[in-house]
Amino acid sequence: MSLAVRVIPCLDVDAGRVVKGVNFENLRDAGDPVELAHRYNDAGADELTFLDVTASSADRETTYDVVTQTAEEVFIPLTVGGGVRTQEDVAALLRCGADKASINTAAVTRPEVIDEITGRFGSQVLVLSLDARRTEDLGVASGFEVTTHGGRRGTGIDAISWCREAAERGVGEILLNSIDADGTQNGFDVEMIRAVRHVTTVPLIASGGAGRPEHFPAAIDAGADAVLAASMFHFGPVDMIAQVKEAIRAAGHPVR
Repeated sequence: MSLAVRVIPCLDVDAGRVVKGVNFENLRDAGDPVELAHRYNDAGADELTFLDVTASSADRETTYDVVTQTAEEVFIPLTVGGGVRTQEDVAALLRCGADKASINTAAVTRPEVIDEITGRFGSQVLVLSLDARRTEDLGVASGFEVTTHGGRRGTGIDAISWCREAAERGVGEILLNSIDADGTQNGFDVEMIRAVRHVTTVPLIASGGAGRPEHFPAAIDAGADAVLAASMFHFGPVDMIAQVKEAIRAAGHPVR
């Protein structure tokens, strides 16, 4: 029996407000993170992901007070990322009420930090957040490149190979975000999901591109264990999470 698919709203936070853009640009205000977290908790979300989207590019820490307030409003697992660089950053987030920490730029810069964090807290605490984009760079064999600093910098690193390495180092989950699909609401990049699933058995969260409930089953068919979205939950009807779960259930996948 396969595990129930998790439906996860994402709060992209900048300067204490939830924002959402397209392809990581032209961010617009989507509300107060604490209010939205409370709403999604009540609406049946299985987990919540909170990403401080400018922490790495601005070289600062995640806004801990907002994390604390958010954690107090939700009774579902909370993953927090943005500006996580060390074991101590993870410890601080756990003290604020986060259940898991998400790491991106710092792990690309120094992969050993994955071993350090999972060695201290266990794999279940660490999520690798990966912002990948399609590239024609011949040095990137899969055609999917890792980016850092909120999608602002290319690395020349093959995203599929990086997922394999991070899984071998012990990350508990991979949050796979397609920059090309982000905010477009045209559907997930199922080719990229399939490519990552081919190289690792670590739980995979699909992100980027969801626009309608019927987009979600395709990501699960491609190998995702959980599905994440922002725009359609923030700006859609209040029962959107229920609609998404019904679409997943109707496609034959177990859902909570």
